[in-house]
Order: sequence, then C-alpha cells, then structure tokens
Amino acid sequence: MSVAVFLELVEIKAKTASVLPFLIGLCYSWYRYGSIHIGYVAIYFIAMFIFNMAVDILDNYNDYHHATEGHDYKEKTNIIGRENLSLRLVFWLMTSMIVISALLGIGLATVVGWPLLWMGLYCYLVGIFYSSGPRPLSSLPLGEFFSGSTMGVMISFICVYLNTFETFHWNFSEIFSIFIIALPNTMWIANLMLANNLCDKEEDEKNERYTLVHYLGRKNSIRLFVGMNVVAFLGIILSVIMGLAPMTILLTFLAGPFILKQIRRFKQKQVKTETFICAVRILAVGSVMQVITYLIGILI
Repeated sequence: MSVAVFLELVEIKAKTASVLPFLIGLCYSWYRYGSIHIGYVAIYFIAMFIFNMAVDILDNYNDYHHATEGHDYKEKTNIIGRENLSLRLVFWLMTSMIVISALLGIGLATVVGWPLLWMGLYCYLVGIFYSSGPRPLSSLPLGEFFSGSTMGVMISFICVYLNTFETFHWNFSEIFSIFIIALPNTMWIANLMLANNLCDKEEDEKNERYTLVHYLGRKNSIRLFVGMNVVAFLGIILSVIMGLAPMTILLTFLAGPFILKQIRRFKQKQVKTETFICAVRILAVGSVMQVITYLIGILI
C-alpha cells in the first residue's frame, strides 16, 4: 500500500473535523481556566487522531462489504476495491489502530479520572457503530447528529476536562458553556455529513442507506444546510455575550463572504466531485478563523 493510498484510505483531508475542535478546546481551557496540561492533551491528541483514522478505515471497509450488486461502487468508487487492497491487511491495520488508541486512552484515564473513560467509551461506540452493524448510524437519519455532537462537542469537552480535571465541576453551567463554544464546529461538522449525503443521495438509496436527506428531501436538506451555517455564527456571538470567548472571536465574521459564496455554490448543485468541497472549505475556513481570532484575544 502506497502512502497516497493509505492517506486516502484514512481520509486525511477530512481530519480538520477532529483537529479544530481539539484546538478550540485548548483555547477555551486557557481563556476560561488558565490551565493547560500539555503532556495529557498531547497523548489525547495522538489517541484521538489514530482512532479517527481507524474509524474512516472502518467506514470504507464496511461500505465495501455492504455495497449491493447492480452498480460499480465496489470496483470504481470504494478505495479498497478500486486499489485492489487486501481485506486482511485493511482489517488488521484498522484493528491495530483502534487497540493502540484505546490503550492510550485507558492509560490517560487512570491518571486524570474515570470520567474520561466513560466519555471516551461513548466516542468509541459512536465511531464503531457509525458504519458497523445491521443498521449503521451513517445509514440512518441520525448520522448528522452523531457526527456533529461527537466530533464537535465531545472532542472539545474531553480536551477541556483534561486541562481542568483537578477542579472541573460537573454541572449544567459548565457543560452548557462548552456546548456553546463547540457549537460552530458541531454545525459545520454535521453539515459535512449532510453535504456528503446530499451528494450521495441516489447512490445511498441504491445501497439501501436511508439517511436524513432521504426523509427530508433535497430541497429541505439544502435549507437545513444553510440554517446550520447560521446557527454556527449565532454560536460565536453567544460565546462572546456569555463571556466564554474574547471579543476578537467576532472577527470570524470576516470569513462570512467566503462562506456565503460556498453556500451559494453548493445550493446550485450537489455533486461529490465538484461541490462537496464547499462544505469542507466552510468547515476549514470557519473553524480556522475561530481558532486564530480566539488566540489573538488570549494573547492581547
């Protein structure tokens, strides 16, 4: 397996969906609590990144097995069939990565407390059953919710907990504050899934995958896509009003014209090879701007 094929197998281009929520968690920890445990969050980042790659391998692995006959998805679309990869090699690569990341997480939980274990277990269950089992989460109208809440909220939540585990208070106020600061990423990550399902609507239905797009229809799904972008920016405003982020984070709105352009382009047509990139760009630019403007506020 070449490096290029491996990177496509683990969908390296989509890793902003896990890295940026991690960075937001770091920014919030420093701004709100003035606390960062570099060693712990470094271990967490490695475990998170390895598991995220394993989940994407699992997604490709299961999609290959679940593909129905009558079209060329296995041979021409799925990376495993297209590159004629050994299923045994893919399986053991995926399993090894899951085990390594789990061991890192369990080891970290013995130091910072068992709440980390339960939060991690939730993430692992969602990651594994996202594309596994008789009815994977990704094939149901729940994919957007679980991808957005798990990657958008839980990655930031765990990062904050690791940095503040000695004094962290498990109450509604603390949890809701983290939810608000993670809201933009949650919406943009959910939109990544929604955009993917919009582009794959017909192919998914051929493979008996009835996602949210199947039930809402194309027109309402596009409206939801637009609405979640609006909610993302409302989350940024709320984070300032609630004192969870510095005023400089409002500079994220400078990315508004670019994001609006991507939304308009995606609304015109939903084609995987042409316009799915719009959702990726929105996530990347919006989240990067949020992190940069947050850091500027912390530094000044």
